[in-house]
Amino acid sequence: MIALKTPLTRLMAAALLAGTAGLALAAPAMAGADGAVKIGILNDRSGPYSDATGEGAVVAARMAVEDFGGKALGKPVEVVSADHQNKADIGSSTVNRWLDVEGVDAIFDVPNSGVLLALQEIVRNKDGILVSSGGGVSKFTGEACSPYGFQWSYDTYSVANALGRATVAEGGDNWFLVQVDYAFGEALAGDLTKAITEAGGKIAGSVKHPLNTPDFSSYLLQAQGSGANTVALINAGGDTVNALKQAKEFGLAESGQKMVAMLFFNTDVLAIGADDLKGLTAINGYEASLNAETQAFGERFAKLHGTWPTSLQIGVYSAVNHYLKAVEAAGTDARDQVAAKMREMPVEDLFVKDGKVRADGLMIHDMLLTEVKPSSESKTRGDVFKVVRAIPGDEAFRPLDKGGCPLVK
Repeated sequence: MIALKTPLTRLMAAALLAGTAGLALAAPAMAGADGAVKIGILNDRSGPYSDATGEGAVVAARMAVEDFGGKALGKPVEVVSADHQNKADIGSSTVNRWLDVEGVDAIFDVPNSGVLLALQEIVRNKDGILVSSGGGVSKFTGEACSPYGFQWSYDTYSVANALGRATVAEGGDNWFLVQVDYAFGEALAGDLTKAITEAGGKIAGSVKHPLNTPDFSSYLLQAQGSGANTVALINAGGDTVNALKQAKEFGLAESGQKMVAMLFFNTDVLAIGADDLKGLTAINGYEASLNAETQAFGERFAKLHGTWPTSLQIGVYSAVNHYLKAVEAAGTDARDQVAAKMREMPVEDLFVKDGKVRADGLMIHDMLLTEVKPSSESKTRGDVFKVVRAIPGDEAFRPLDKGGCPLVK
């Protein structure tokens, strides 16, 4: 026998032994090994998307667990969370640890489409289930679809299709695009361009900006000089807030250009001020002030988190609720059976009525065309949008046979 004389050689030997032991550390049997059903919330906790998702998504997940009774299959349900910092390598290392060592069964939220696409491949080839509420890239349920990947609150196609066509119908037929420079911006710009041109509009020009940009002056000046009557902000969170504040300073709206924020949440309205937004329209998957039941949820959430939930945070609540229902219905937390049940069962909760999960993993539900209310019409801090109309899910989302998902027969 070779003597292990140094710590380094002992570590190398241990690694070799682990490699010949049936890959025990990475075995799917590790999931729930401590007796709990584990849910991981992975999102942006400190960057531009932290208000729309962040800690609020963790609060929403815990509320869903509490409302479910705190257990599934007689086992406690545990919620863990981490910040991916909008970096694919950090998100990937976190998920590898969660799956290989910590026994996480399902991962939720994941704003930042670049991170989301990276995790799709990890989960596909390892274990667990991935449910996106914050990440919207339509490729996730298109050519990159997985039996274990689900998209819940929205995707770039539904937002572009619904808001793009509605705006063109109202006369906004000449667009300039200000887009964030990563996978989400590319996907949404592509989907929006298609929707606009099919509706009879055109693209006058576009410009890209880095994620988490403090100064939009050069991009807005290009938009202002483009001759477009509509300026689309293809970004989200802090980037959208900064761009809209600076667009007001440059007087884009006053000069006759309509500002369109492709992703816009109640937290953004509060950050800017409703009276500075002049009826800005937005597409959201859910709205916390829809009825008395959802308003009660919003007030309960606000007591825990300080603000009313965004549609992305509500999406986490809905997705966790549906996942736990599927675990109970399957009688196991083994992912193949649970994923099958998630597709088989209708989605029915506080916010989703008659929702359905398609073969490609996309959850189909009504999308809401909303408009920012003047502050004088808001009854609570969460009551900032009025619903203009509901767009049926089958009309808003991409047809099943058009996405290129290999799971679709």
